[in-house]
Amino acid sequence: MATVELRFSALPEHVRTARLVAAAVARRAGVDEAVLDEVRLAVGEACSRAVGLHESHDITSPVRVLLIEDEKKFSIEVGDGVSNHSGPSGAHGEAEGAAESDAEGEDEMGLAVISGLVDDVEVTTGEDGGLIRMSWPTTTAATLP
Repeated sequence: MATVELRFSALPEHVRTARLVAAAVARRAGVDEAVLDEVRLAVGEACSRAVGLHESHDITSPVRVLLIEDEKKFSIEVGDGVSNHSGPSGAHGEAEGAAESDAEGEDEMGLAVISGLVDDVEVTTGEDGGLIRMSWPTTTAATLP
């Protein structure tokens, strides 16, 4: 099992780099060429979502991306470091509540896009933040009986 770990500052301009690295590692791992665009798009959505959550929650830690090559599948994990996706509790001003509602809508839209692109996707939230785990079969797995 080979793993590549990528950490980047939560800035939108770094999402493209994450997409390119993910596609290169997926290709090397044996993911079918026809699926590489889906890998790029899904990683872009997951990383953009993580960057947005970092910005809206004032998180300074980097976005973490793990690219995991197993014998039969290739997996990508994108961690956002935001442990409470519902935001802080308490009273909010009208403008603050509207901004939070917009962020939640974008968050849900990003998850819907990812779910449409990836058959095997899991979204979890724990003490270390949210995690999107996506996986694709490799060509070595497809050729096995």
